[in-house]
Amino acid sequence: MENDTMEKLVEQVQGLVSFKDQTEVGDLVLIIAHSPQLMMYAQVSSIERDRSKRDEWWIIGLTFLTVPLQKAVWTLRTDQMTGREIFTMGGEKRFFKAVDLNGENQDKAELKKKPSRTGKELKRIK
Repeated sequence: MENDTMEKLVEQVQGLVSFKDQTEVGDLVLIIAHSPQLMMYAQVSSIERDRSKRDEWWIIGLTFLTVPLQKAVWTLRTDQMTGREIFTMGGEKRFFKAVDLNGENQDKAELKKKPSRTGKELKRIK
């Protein structure tokens, strides 16, 4: 996967998966890795502010939904943990964003995409 391919893959996935704007404890997150090339889900078990850093960094406890389950701790900035930024870990690109299991963001996006048949807004008449 070339470097620009990672950005293209993330763009395609964002068209298929409904995501949340924020990440909270209990959320299911989708993680895309450049190398090794993989997509996987993890559940956020904890989020704590990393007070050792001056900028806004977060210590995130994760449980990867693999067999067997694997626990890890990642330290990410807000833009990285909300999918606004593709970041590197060990020199390899990563994407991380919370999935909207209720589909609320997807419903809003679909409403914006669908044009009305007449090209005008429909009004309810009583």
